[in-house]
Amino acid sequence: MNIDRGKAEAAFRDYVSHYNAEEEKVRLKIEHTFRVAGLCEQIARSLGLEKEEQDLAWFTGLLHDAGRFEQLKNYGTFIDADSIDHAEYGAQILFEQGKIRDYTEDASEDTLLWNAVRYHSAYRIPDMPDERTERFCHILRDADKIDILKVNVDFPPEEIYNVSSQELRSCPVSEAVMEAFYEEHAILRSLKRTAADHLVGHISLVFELQFPESRQIVKRQGYLLKLMDFESQNPVTREQFRKIRAYMTEYMERGNR
Repeated sequence: MNIDRGKAEAAFRDYVSHYNAEEEKVRLKIEHTFRVAGLCEQIARSLGLEKEEQDLAWFTGLLHDAGRFEQLKNYGTFIDADSIDHAEYGAQILFEQGKIRDYTEDASEDTLLWNAVRYHSAYRIPDMPDERTERFCHILRDADKIDILKVNVDFPPEEIYNVSSQELRSCPVSEAVMEAFYEEHAILRSLKRTAADHLVGHISLVFELQFPESRQIVKRQGYLLKLMDFESQNPVTREQFRKIRAYMTEYMERGNR
């Protein structure tokens, strides 16, 4: 598949032009989209994939959050549990409503692209048609997780969790979330009860990274460390985050041996 990046990027910019880019949450997702696309390309390059495959990885990143903008418009939140599954909705917009043809006339990779978009935020991906499709799904999922760390550092909690800073800095981490964290996997949405739970949930995404380059990017960027330096006003939460920092630091060192 030969991807015309200029055409694809123009199609994305036209799509998001129907939303108010001066609104903080809209701007957040536009910038996030371009960073994820770049990270997808970087991870693909680290795997030794050909240029055409790197372009395809970049393209999955450009498409992945198409559903976020309508989610925000209609529900005022990015929390899927309180609204809709944004990945499923993005796949509907692109492939059922036919918006994908604004980006490319070439339909040869539609199945791969649909799977990448549809399952980029799933707790686990289902069986894929082939190993290649699965690889591209993992590339996108890694890139998305990496940039979520940055978003959680750069943007105020009010914009991400729909809570006040006071609420975030006073609530504890639920026991079930702490237990899930120590099991070294992403935390199910159904377990999250407090704003601090969502923060720990984002930290735990690091456990799911599939590729060595992904972990190296996390180390180089430093957003994981900043996220774990969260300063709570609650002494219980401060102790919980002290333990989280110690555990995750050891985990990252273990992964680099």
